[in-house]
Amino acid sequence: MTNWEKIDTYAKEWIKEAGERLKTSFEEKLNIETKTNPNDLVTNMDRETEQFFMSKITEHFPEHRIFGEEGMGHNVKDLTGIVWIVDPIDGTMNFIHQQRNFAISIGILEDGKGKIGLVYDVVHGELYHTFRGNGAFMNDKELPTLKPVPINETILSLNATWVTENKRIDPQILGALVRDVRGTRSYGSAALEMAFVAAGRLDAYISLRLAPWDFAGGAILIEEVGGEVSDLQGNPLDYLKGGPLFVSKPGLHQEIQEKYLKSL
Repeated sequence: MTNWEKIDTYAKEWIKEAGERLKTSFEEKLNIETKTNPNDLVTNMDRETEQFFMSKITEHFPEHRIFGEEGMGHNVKDLTGIVWIVDPIDGTMNFIHQQRNFAISIGILEDGKGKIGLVYDVVHGELYHTFRGNGAFMNDKELPTLKPVPINETILSLNATWVTENKRIDPQILGALVRDVRGTRSYGSAALEMAFVAAGRLDAYISLRLAPWDFAGGAILIEEVGGEVSDLQGNPLDYLKGGPLFVSKPGLHQEIQEKYLKSL
């Protein structure tokens, strides 16, 4: 029988240890490379942090599989069994330029269902975590169940890319939503933005292009506190391929989909 308490304990220990390694690296010269485009950055610390998790997981849980941003488990074709979905640094551009507003994100799934979600705001020392069915927390403080909020009082997190000319969506669609909400924010880290929704600091977050490691940890957190998680049409997330993401406090999903997203 799977000892989920042991998995949860180790995951929290390792994510904090990895965070300390990242803070130590602030004084070191980073090796920075580009991936798919000049703004898609990766550093030696992304790769070293991912390797740290790989070594820990394979040592203690050799039967588990690992799916990560920088190369771990990219041969994972299904989600049977226990799969760790790891983003060693979510918000690498912030890590490089600001040394803040980045996170380590981990989602642990069993047969495709989220069991454990962790998002660690390294610089602020805030660990958002949940073990499904046992509540969600920021460090030792339990996060309350999310309450509905009307659109005109909503703080929406959205990258400005999606309300300017782009290849994925007519900018007028989300532009109309932006005009109707109380305010918008953008932090440059999907994991943090999702953790902020779970904590009630934001009311909704929309992105048109995310990978599974960007949202796995945060999605489990938001569901645990009664929030809603889907793609823009209300379909379940694809934890193998990724795609668009829409997370919100309860009630906002249906209202925003019916009023702004029905043309998609």
